[in-house]
Order: sequence, then C-alpha cells, then structure tokens
Amino acid sequence: MSDVTNTTWPYPRPDSPPLLTPEQAEHTLNVWLVPRFSMLTLFCLLEPLRVANRFGRDLFAWRLLSADGDAVVASNGVRIDVDGTLSSLEDASRLMVVSSYEAEATVRFQDRAVLRRIAAHGGWLGGLDTAPFILARAGVLTGHRVALHWESVPAFRREFPALEISPAHYEFDAMRLTGSGGAASIDMMLAWIEHAYGPALADAVGRQLIHERPRDDAETPRRRYEELPRSVVRTLAVMEANLTQALPIPEVCRLVGQSQRQLTRLFQRHFDETPQQCYLGMRLDRARQLLADSRSLVTEAALATGFTQPAHFTRAYRKRFGEAPSVTADKRPGAGRHLHMENDLSLRDG
Repeated sequence: MSDVTNTTWPYPRPDSPPLLTPEQAEHTLNVWLVPRFSMLTLFCLLEPLRVANRFGRDLFAWRLLSADGDAVVASNGVRIDVDGTLSSLEDASRLMVVSSYEAEATVRFQDRAVLRRIAAHGGWLGGLDTAPFILARAGVLTGHRVALHWESVPAFRREFPALEISPAHYEFDAMRLTGSGGAASIDMMLAWIEHAYGPALADAVGRQLIHERPRDDAETPRRRYEELPRSVVRTLAVMEANLTQALPIPEVCRLVGQSQRQLTRLFQRHFDETPQQCYLGMRLDRARQLLADSRSLVTEAALATGFTQPAHFTRAYRKRFGEAPSVTADKRPGAGRHLHMENDLSLRDG
C-alpha cells in the first residue's frame, strides 16, 4: 500500500457551496408547496440545482413558498418551513407548483390570481404531479402540451379536453414546464440544466447524483461523454458553467482536481486540442448560438461569453466561423438593427 496520501479531492467544490440567495444566483426557482405535496418530487427538483452549483459558479437559488407563509406538511407527514408567501412574488417570476394528493383542496381564488398575474407579465410557470390541474384551472396552460402523473390523466382529459396531454414524463418550452413528478423530476431538471448551460454540465450533475439519464438510439453528445474519462467530463462541465466569466485554465484544473499537464494530455488525446482551445471554442459556439437564435446584440453576445475585448472577440469569431459576428446576426430571421461591432468600435482584424 502506498505511503503517499492523495489530498486532492477529485470533485469540484467538495465543501458544498452555501445555499444562495436570489441576488447571488443567475437563476432563481420559486417553489409553491401545496399541502400534502410529494417530498420525493421536491428533492428530485432541487438536488440537481444544488449539485450544479458545485462546478465553480453560483448558478441556481430557490425559495420555498406557501399560500399563507406557514410551514407545509408533505404527504409523508414531514413539515417543511418556507421562505415566504405566494402573493409576495414579483410579476415576472419563475414559479414551480408542487402538489400531489388533493391538489385543489387548499387552493384559493387569490392563489390562482397570482398564477394569472405571473402569466400575464411574461413569467415562467411550471407544475409537477397533480399541479397541472391547478395551472389549468387558472387558465395558464392554453396552447401548451401538458405532462402530469399517469394516474391523473383520465380525470385531466375529461376536465380539459381542449388541452393536449403528452405521454412524456415532462414537457417544457420557453414559458411552461409540466411533469409527472417523482424521480422523473431529476431528468426534467437535468434537461433544464442542459438547455441553459450545455450537456456536459447536465451529464456531470447526473453522475454526481448516481443517476443515469435516458438516451436515444441516435448518436448524441451525452452518449459520446460516456466514452470520456470522468475528469474530462468534469472539466467540460466546469467550462460550460463558466462561459460568461471565463476561468483561467489553472483554476479549472483546481476545481476538477487534475494537474494541467495531465488534463492537457487527455484533451489532446480525445479532442486533438488543448483545454484552452476547447474552452475558447465552447465560448465562441455559445456566442454564435446567441447571435443566430436570439435578439442579442453583438456586444451582448461577446460579454455573455466572457469576451471583454471586442477586437479579440471579432478576430476569434472570424477565425472559427469564417465570418464576422455581425454577419451572423444579420442572417437571423427578422434581423433588423443590431450593433455592428467592427464598425461602431472601429475594429480591425489585425
């Protein structure tokens, strides 16, 4: 047995970062707990967010709410304290409703009014297990596919024949997220993390939770990650979690628990490029996505991917994609006025 003790913890932020406030995190999920809610659903909803915060960045915070601000008793009899009342939410909030047995027994008219207010102001609404009943009775699911617990499907179909019920465990679009609850909530939250930050981070979070994500028959990034060393997957996850504020490679190595020399060797073997080159490519790919799929200005896309020097961004972007970022922005449907960085800031590719 070796006398050398390895003191380097092999996971990011082993100290488990403290719970974040909404002011500290990039995303805050408000969770309305309806009496007799499922404790399993709540844990599976929040744990992926907590684990994601271990990868070097303050990504997610959450607040537990009740209708009256008092503690809520789950279906297993456990009493959960909350952080505030449902009515205290701002208009454009992100709210997830978690319920199970007797979903409507305690829901009041003023509670449904809060849901309608959030929907009217462009807020994001979700519901798990039986909570889609609460959302549908508030009139905020029109035009959205709905996923809910399989036991509730017949009753939901009878009451809301105009709404399309999905056979999937969860359904989400830009403004609504519904799901069957329970353990399937882990997959749902990993899908949300992947949508927000990329598949490497979602895969790394799943591994931390000892949870194997379902996969399609088609070749996907997730399947390719299964063939990579875990230290490489953790590195990709740290990079994806830190695209806005790019970290120095030595800091990435510290978070991953791998020497820079060894990490460089692994990246060159699997990607034929260094970690620095891979990180730069990920940031540029995200910038291209922002320019092509959103209304982001060129300067906004640059800042959102950690480029503080516009000339550097333009040169790197042109080298990777063969065109200036303003050209990419002009190609998107309905492209109108946007900031042409090269012209407005007198940039050159020198």
